Amino acid sequence: MRLLATTLALSVIAWSAEKRIISPPGLEADAPYSPGILVNDFLYVSGQGGLAADGKLPGTFEAQARQSLSHIKDVVTAAGLSMEHVVYAHVYLKDMANYDAFNTVWRDFFPKAPPAQGILGVYAMPGASAVLINAVAFRDLPRKRIIAPRGYPSTIVSPAVMAGERIFVSACLGRNLDGSIPADPAAQVKTALDHMKNILADAKLDFRHMVFINPYQTDQVQSVMNKVYAEHFEFGNTPARATIRATSLPYGANIGFTGVGISDLSKRRAIKPKNMAPSATASPCVFADDTFYCSAKSAFIPPNEGIYIPTVEGQMVMSMRSQLDSLDEVDLKPSNIVSITLYLDNLSDLPKSTDVLGRYFPAKSVTGSTVSQVAPREQGGQLQPDGRGRFPSLEQFSVIAVK
Repeated sequence: MRLLATTLALSVIAWSAEKRIISPPGLEADAPYSPGILVNDFLYVSGQGGLAADGKLPGTFEAQARQSLSHIKDVVTAAGLSMEHVVYAHVYLKDMANYDAFNTVWRDFFPKAPPAQGILGVYAMPGASAVLINAVAFRDLPRKRIIAPRGYPSTIVSPAVMAGERIFVSACLGRNLDGSIPADPAAQVKTALDHMKNILADAKLDFRHMVFINPYQTDQVQSVMNKVYAEHFEFGNTPARATIRATSLPYGANIGFTGVGISDLSKRRAIKPKNMAPSATASPCVFADDTFYCSAKSAFIPPNEGIYIPTVEGQMVMSMRSQLDSLDEVDLKPSNIVSITLYLDNLSDLPKSTDVLGRYFPAKSVTGSTVSQVAPREQGGQLQPDGRGRFPSLEQFSVIAVK
């Protein structure tokens, strides 16, 4: 017991009374990311790929998936928790053909009462990994409750998990319960949102309680998604949002929605900066009690000006400025940020983006995940501006902060 206590003490670096950096021996994260951040009741775990501790990539997908989940377990254990405390996991796959193989490995780590899960296919992840997983764990296990409406399978993932007053909803796909996919793209979007509505209702909640949503979409539904989505939320009081273009989704779906909500509406507050017009699709940031969920930001100049910066470094600085403006609105600082999800157009820009993040965050001061959603716009050569001098977005990122 003394040896175990000593090991855990070495793997937990104190930051403050409420916030701790979790860094198990032998498990490193790319700067400025920490493997884990424990703040109040929640542990945030950085995206873990399939690389082994020696930096080598296992030769099979199953071995990479097992390695990724083993890293998650190492962080959770170093925080004094177990895998049973995990309430949500975000899974990125290089090839959706590995979906069933992933589920087989997943069940070994979560044999009962599994966490909620969002899963999608993306173009690339750091280290050429075939899988990347980040996670959220909840310290107060007696207050964890599985939400599983009749007709929604719950053996592999839970449709939703209540963690105290917080609800984590698994990816709701645009396919019917019988497995069929509506032919009309708008109907697919509505079907996915209806699934989320049903799951929330089982927890005696509704869309008003959502504070952050990730829409996953393929190009097939991109033109109709926002219109259908906006019909389900109060104008100007929508959840924060990060829309992810996916290369693929399970079962050939084209749309999925996953997200976080809070049961006590008195603790939900959308931030509405005076210099930003209300939106039908996304609030800049939304509070869930002490946690501040912020939409993905890019270097786009509102309302319809576009992006005029040609480099990923310049775009990231402008995106960070937008995030900091939202934090300033509620007297928060970069040190309050506990998690970043970064989407890069081209993963070769990872070192440059890491350098920019390092200007704002000391080493190991935040958790994070980085992926390239779809194939880069330019593979070789240099991006060219359009007729008005505008450039495409090379990055965007969402953040979670805790006051």
